[in-house]
Amino acid sequence: MSLTLKLALAPLLVAQAVATRRRAPRLPEAEGARQGQVGEGERLALLIVGDSSAAGVGVATQDAALAGHLTRALAAEARRRVHWRLVAQSGITSARALELLRRERAGPAQIAVAVLGVNDVIDQVSPARAVRQRAALADWLRQSAGVRHVVFAPLPPLHRFPLLPQPLRRVLGDDARRHDEALARWAATREDVSHVPIELALGPEHMADDGFHPGEPVYRATGEALAHFIARRLITETAP
Repeated sequence: MSLTLKLALAPLLVAQAVATRRRAPRLPEAEGARQGQVGEGERLALLIVGDSSAAGVGVATQDAALAGHLTRALAAEARRRVHWRLVAQSGITSARALELLRRERAGPAQIAVAVLGVNDVIDQVSPARAVRQRAALADWLRQSAGVRHVVFAPLPPLHRFPLLPQPLRRVLGDDARRHDEALARWAATREDVSHVPIELALGPEHMADDGFHPGEPVYRATGEALAHFIARRLITETAP
């Protein structure tokens, strides 16, 4: 969508955004422990940081959320004893995620998984600024939490979110694609950062009741895809 058309639609988009926020049910973050260990073998310390999708909004427990699926799949595929910690909060942007990590004094960890970006899109943070904020996040994780590699999950396809009306759905979807493309280009310039593209089915049956947050099938697919990437690219290929 062109900038001219986007500006022309601005009053409608703002009205749709306000109405959507008002009618959307407020779902809680998933209950359950936000740290633990799973599996057997050599120790692997994993830190998961992010927004509501990392916090498990849309499912009842962390076992059914991203953290549960990711850590179980990683322990099984990598044959490691995964010590994990989740630092996540609904509504945070990439910039606020760094503030949260500093406040929580997260770490140490060997690998970090970041699930961020939707709130950058909603708050109309530019892709370039969001990349700078993710770079600051990755640098802090490397320097202050001992992380050797940061894995960024992709932004979801907002143009397929059932809650969003048109043309708001299309506009946010276009913005999300630009953010994800910028994230991928930046990650490709660094050896200590990865962007993992994931194809997701996002029909109403895959989503939470609010039509905006992931349902258990999305958390499972995302967690397993990230675990496969970490096990194959960051553990197997770098093993002595």
